[in-house]
Order: sequence, then C-alpha cells, then structure tokens
Amino acid sequence: MRARVATGGRMRTVDAVRRAAAAAFAVALLAMAAGCGDERPGGEGPAAPPAGDRAAVEDPGPVHVHGLGINPKDGALVIATHSGLFRSPPGSTRAERIGDSFQDTMGFTVVGPDHFLGSGHPDLSDDLPPYLGLIESRDGGRSWTPRSLLGRVDFHVLEARGDRVYGFGSDFETRTARFLVSDDGGRNWSRREAPESLIALAIDPRDARAIVVSGERGLHRSDDAGRSWRPLTGKPGLLAWTEDRLFAVGLDGRLRVSTSAGRDWRETGGVGESPAALEAAGDTLLVALHDGTVKQSRDGGRSWTIRSRP
Repeated sequence: MRARVATGGRMRTVDAVRRAAAAAFAVALLAMAAGCGDERPGGEGPAAPPAGDRAAVEDPGPVHVHGLGINPKDGALVIATHSGLFRSPPGSTRAERIGDSFQDTMGFTVVGPDHFLGSGHPDLSDDLPPYLGLIESRDGGRSWTPRSLLGRVDFHVLEARGDRVYGFGSDFETRTARFLVSDDGGRNWSRREAPESLIALAIDPRDARAIVVSGERGLHRSDDAGRSWRPLTGKPGLLAWTEDRLFAVGLDGRLRVSTSAGRDWRETGGVGESPAALEAAGDTLLVALHDGTVKQSRDGGRSWTIRSRP
C-alpha cells in the first residue's frame, strides 16, 4: 500500500490504548484477547521483516489472528493477522498469504465482495505512518488505500454494516480512548462515549443503530449508535451476531447465546480453547484459536469443524 491520503477526521490515535485494553482484559480474564507480539522500538507497531530480508525469513503463516471474515465474491475465509492477510478458499483447509505484505491488520471487517475495511500498522516496506487510520481494499486484500484518519488512529475494534462503521481506538496526542462512529462508510466520524474500554462489538443485523459491546468488566447495549448505553447481564467476551442470535465466547472457550439481543443468555457448548477472534457469516460461526486454527459451526456452536489450519 502506498500513501494516497484521504481526509475525513481530526482524530489522532495510537495502538497503545487497545493494546492496553487487551492487556487489562488479559489480566482480568487471564488473557482472552490477543495482543500484538513484537513491536518496533517505541511501540510503533509490528516488527515485520523488511521486504529485502524476506527470502531468508520463514513465513509464520496466519498466527496471532486479529479478525475473520468471508469474502462474498468467492466464499473464501479471510484471516487478518499480526503479519499479514491470509485466505482459505472453499473446500480447502489451508490458509495462503494474500499478496506479499506483512501489514499488521489489527481491525478488520468485510463489507462486500472483495471489499474490506481495516486498520493497524503498515508493512515496513511501505512509506506510511505507523498508524493507518481506516484503510480500504477493493481487490480482496491485495492492496489497501487510506480512507480516513491516516496517521491518527489505530482501530482494534472495527465493525461495519452498510454505511455505518464503528471503531474503537485511542487519541495520538492525549493517549485517551476514542470511540468513533461514521454514517458514510468511514469518510467522516463522530465521537461517542464508550461505557468502558472495549474489546468487542457486534451490530444487530436488523438495525445498524443497535449494537452490543463487551468491555473488560461486562456487556452493554446501545440502540442509538452509541449515544446512550444500558448494561446487560452476561460475562465479557468476544461477540458475533448471526441473523437471529447473538453469541459471546469467553476466555474459557465456553460459548453463550442470546435470542433477546443480550438481555438473557444460555450456554451452548464451547470452542475447546481460549479464542483469538470470533465472527459470524450468515448463520455460520467462525472462531480463531491462538495457534492460527480457525473453526466453524453451522449449528449454533453445538459442534465445530476445522475450517482452516495455519
């Protein structure tokens, strides 16, 4: 990705708050959320090998997963990681690198066929600031273009439905947390007050104004795009919303489901290990484990099969 700067906001953020949020969540819940591994000096993102050195470096594969999605164009599983983007085609359980970039895609969401939004830190071979703001790919992740907030934001929680985009990150100048909402696909942003530091967010498939978020202490719901909040029952966890059910998976790998938009929960099996990422694609649940394995369930989490191996 080469810099073609989009304007659309005045926020300046760093990766520190979400990493701090993930670290605090790990302390509180003994390490559910995956943080970033190696960093550049000064905390400026991933220490990916420079392009000229890669021939001598073994590709680590899709480990340290940050996000998942299904590309509607071809049904491929897309895996966003600390060291690049990967895909696993339908019928295959092997993940292959998309392009040759080692970009650290911290926030990731699929918004259409070959159309992705992301955030994070650039490949060291890219002449870009260490915080990518909101970036966009329209070729299945092979290349990315800055959309807004370049050099100002690192979203670690990023979700979109239609033109509504939600992102949680931090302010570069003040190092304080920022929860931002866009109504035009991420070009312009409005600030909201999050109920606490966020580790996950899920959007109601029937109404993009309705969201459930998980913080380090608990769950919260908003019906007005984050302008107001009310607490929910249930433990913190990673979140995913299928067409008619909201799912949460905790540190212990136990899966809970709500058919009342988070007001009530019941346990419905588990994923076997602590999760790194959780996503819903239609009625299919996808969960990434910390070794890079991705599992899927088509029966609401009662049983799981391997979708992709690292």
